[in-house]
Amino acid sequence: MIKKRKKKSYTSVYALGQYISISAHKARRVIDQIHGRSYEEALMILELMPYRGCYPIFKLVYSAAANASHNKGFKETNLVISKAEVNQRNTVKKLKPRARGRSYPIKRSTCHITIVLEDISFYQQYEEYLMYLEKPGCSNENRNLTCYDRYSSGDLWD
Repeated sequence: MIKKRKKKSYTSVYALGQYISISAHKARRVIDQIHGRSYEEALMILELMPYRGCYPIFKLVYSAAANASHNKGFKETNLVISKAEVNQRNTVKKLKPRARGRSYPIKRSTCHITIVLEDISFYQQYEEYLMYLEKPGCSNENRNLTCYDRYSSGDLWD
């Protein structure tokens, strides 16, 4: 079996909520509203929406932002929800006793929710650098760039 190796992203952070007791359809109804929005705007939307699925998603977005600020040092104002997905998981099946010795099945569906936040300040700096290079009289030959090779012992190369 071939395992896919994930690329290590330096600008994104995620939070994963597993076995959340809400149906995937109801969670997707909320996720579709916050996909592509900024972190602060998503929190405001989740606080004001009347659905029951908003609270666990709110906690996940907040947790992903805490991971971003603590682990990678990103500012919360630069975070955008780049990916938000809901996967359907196990259905918990119970039997409720009814009259005359009968039973009634109860199905509680669960889902996994993944929230990925991305830092857009890196892309803004990159665009500013490209704009700087497009100015007349500016080229890479005029600038003295020193790069560090990650895979060696720390020697400099040009």
